Amino acid sequence: MKKQRILFILFLIYFVFAILLNSVGTVILQVINNYGVSKSGASVLEGFKDLPIAIVSFLVASFLPRFGYKNAMLAGLAIVTAASSAMPLLPGFLTTKMLFLCVGVAFALVKVSVYSTIGLISVDRKQHAGIMNTLEGFFMIGVLSAYWVFGYFIDSANPQSQSWLQVYWLLAGLCAATFMLLLATPFDEHLAALPEDRSLAQDFAEMLKLFFKPLVCIFVITAFLYVLVEQSVGTWLPTFNNEILKLPTAMSVQVTSIFAACLAVGRLSAGVLMRRLNWYPVMNACVLGMGAMVLLALPLTHNVVLDPDISWSRAPIAAFLFPLIGLFMAPIYPGINSVMLSSLPKNQHSAMTGLLVIFSALGGTTGSLITGYVFGNFSGHFAFYLTLVPISIVLIMLYFFKKAVDGGSDGYDASAIISGQH
Repeated sequence: MKKQRILFILFLIYFVFAILLNSVGTVILQVINNYGVSKSGASVLEGFKDLPIAIVSFLVASFLPRFGYKNAMLAGLAIVTAASSAMPLLPGFLTTKMLFLCVGVAFALVKVSVYSTIGLISVDRKQHAGIMNTLEGFFMIGVLSAYWVFGYFIDSANPQSQSWLQVYWLLAGLCAATFMLLLATPFDEHLAALPEDRSLAQDFAEMLKLFFKPLVCIFVITAFLYVLVEQSVGTWLPTFNNEILKLPTAMSVQVTSIFAACLAVGRLSAGVLMRRLNWYPVMNACVLGMGAMVLLALPLTHNVVLDPDISWSRAPIAAFLFPLIGLFMAPIYPGINSVMLSSLPKNQHSAMTGLLVIFSALGGTTGSLITGYVFGNFSGHFAFYLTLVPISIVLIMLYFFKKAVDGGSDGYDASAIISGQH
């Protein structure tokens, strides 16, 4: 395999899906304006995206090596190309739901395949951690691009305008180009091969057995809570900027790009940190920083007065301060993922990633639904203050995760502990 070309394709695929997946906050704001959908009604878009990710990952992750990682990524790209093309052709809330359902199905195939391919081309744990952080950094660059790309097509002067739907022609073209590049690239997947004498049912049973091991349980709970917080903030920040900070619609979306930029910078730089420092103190410092930013920034969002001549230079300071929470969030997800995956044999990466994707998806949906409900029935301030609860639990879970991982490094191999062998 030509490693650099494959890495470029993996980064490009993640970039494309980052735009599609994390447009949900912007799309929620637009369907509220365009289709008269309530906040709680619009919040179901997160579920249409995340629940298919969880279900498809649960069903296919264990035997995806038999189907082929390259074939799975090609299928995912084909699905989102068709779904993106449908958005401007058949505008409506139902089409929007179907778009995110298709994006969820496709991302389940893609994420398991991309994470597993990283295991195939990495030579050691440090390189695995570096690639993982860089990959997630590119994902956040895609998220950052999404806010500006969608913001460019949004007509702030006419909230009812459907000009924003034209962005999907651009996205469909990007997906199609990535499909063609991947199709022309050879993959060597023999290291991920599963035992030939094992049935599909046995493959599925092996994945389920992973979940009942203490180390894996702690890991997936930690990932679930982290994604819950990240999606709560990322999905509802445009609406928070628009309704609480009184920013214009397009500017509300564009200011949210600061959050994505902080996640991108944090993850791209985390690879350097993780090569020099122990992962556990880095993770703890990040979680404490997240809590500190919530307590520091949210009090500044009260009593904001509507300014008809608002501009970037006249925006409330909280609009720029609160998104900095992304700097502290950034290293946590790729960090714990790399520690977990690099402890396993390469042919178990697909099953383990399947569990990770399932609980990440459930965490994203749970966070969006809870935040949407609290935002609509109480206040945006209370909705974001509520993130302090899962942040505190993540800090506790990291301690148990480290204890479990260290239990595998003191004379034992983590993969042996997971499989029940000593």
